[in-house]
Amino acid sequence: MNADEADLSIFPPPERIEPAKLYLISPQDVAGAFGDRLKAALEPGLASAFQLRVKDVGEHELTRLAEPLQRICADADIAFIVNDSVSLAKRLGADGVHLGQGDGDIRDARAVLGPTAQIGRTCHDSRHLAMEAGEEGADYVAFGAFYPTTTKPSDYRPEPPILSWWSALFEIPCVAIGGITPDNGRPLVEAGADFLAVCQAVWSAEDPAVAVRAFEKVLA
Repeated sequence: MNADEADLSIFPPPERIEPAKLYLISPQDVAGAFGDRLKAALEPGLASAFQLRVKDVGEHELTRLAEPLQRICADADIAFIVNDSVSLAKRLGADGVHLGQGDGDIRDARAVLGPTAQIGRTCHDSRHLAMEAGEEGADYVAFGAFYPTTTKPSDYRPEPPILSWWSALFEIPCVAIGGITPDNGRPLVEAGADFLAVCQAVWSAEDPAVAVRAFEKVLA
């Protein structure tokens, strides 16, 4: 029996020592007034990381877009994470990189970015992939999509007990991702998610600060 076939019911939800935090994922459009929206979203103090996830834009242009957002995160003491690209993370001096399953080896990223970089790995609904990521030195693993999402449509649908399993056996933080809102996020926090990754629930709102504050009771 491999890890993905083991019974998850034997792992009870953990007792929370600290509240979960938000992990903000950027929208596709981060130009113009987005910096002001990012400042507003960070103001409530519920987020600890921001991931720049912009597709189909060249590295030179993405660097130009990223730099003011990176300064905003630094001023707020928020980790600035680059999606997919180790080379862009290196170029920007970002706090870390998030790697999908096809985005290269964690050990190679570590060699490029150094020992203090935060390196995360998408693990879908697979305990096996998460264990591999941990062995390779990931700083966090991400499971999802837990709910339907238009940000990054996914056929993977893990159940919340995978978060309980991970939290019971490993000290590496876990991130829940995919269609998460203030209305559906609580079961994921109760199951053991250290971070809720959110995108549309915040950026589709007229006031990002209000949207973020809506998660406060969910994270506790």
